[in-house]
Amino acid sequence: MNPVLEARNLGFAYGDGFLFQGVSFALGPGEVLALLGPSGSGKTTLLHLLAGLLPLQKGEIYWEGEAIRGLSEGVLARRRLGFLGLVFQHHFLFPELTALENVLAPGYLVGRVDRERALALLKRLGLSQRAHFFPQRLSGGERQRVAVARALYLRPRLLLADEPTASLDRRQAQEVLRLLLELSREVAAALVLATHDEALVEGLPALRL
Repeated sequence: MNPVLEARNLGFAYGDGFLFQGVSFALGPGEVLALLGPSGSGKTTLLHLLAGLLPLQKGEIYWEGEAIRGLSEGVLARRRLGFLGLVFQHHFLFPELTALENVLAPGYLVGRVDRERALALLKRLGLSQRAHFFPQRLSGGERQRVAVARALYLRPRLLLADEPTASLDRRQAQEVLRLLLELSREVAAALVLATHDEALVEGLPALRL
């Protein structure tokens, strides 16, 4: 069986030198990898490469055994919708949509609108009483949990999270991380989590940039 995600000898040049090079790893269903490093070390750039949002400069990336190099933007975008979930430091919720509608948003793009699943995710994330609230009525931690629910809604095979707890206090950060780990494993998604907070992910498999 092919890994969900495989990176082989990735490198990315920026300015006069390489931001990183020689990055290789593979993740199977339910496995997790923490990307560690300070701001500017290349964590976000690496995640964008893994998501097919930046062109490869050096090395290869495989999604379930399929090389993404050379795929057109249209093919990548369609493949990404069914394969990939993204969580960012800023939640990027649509302010004019309720929490429930934000979770359902990816479903409208692919014709898979399942209110029961969306409500079940919100309940699991402790937000069943906030389903019909607009983002401005939610706390920072609640908004980030809505973003996690949205990323998991289509049952992605791969979940990429870029500093998803950076704007949260310690208690909220630990809760969001716990839920990310728990829910990604339940849907058998590989998880790559970028963070500068090494204490938060202590004990997880890690790659330092």
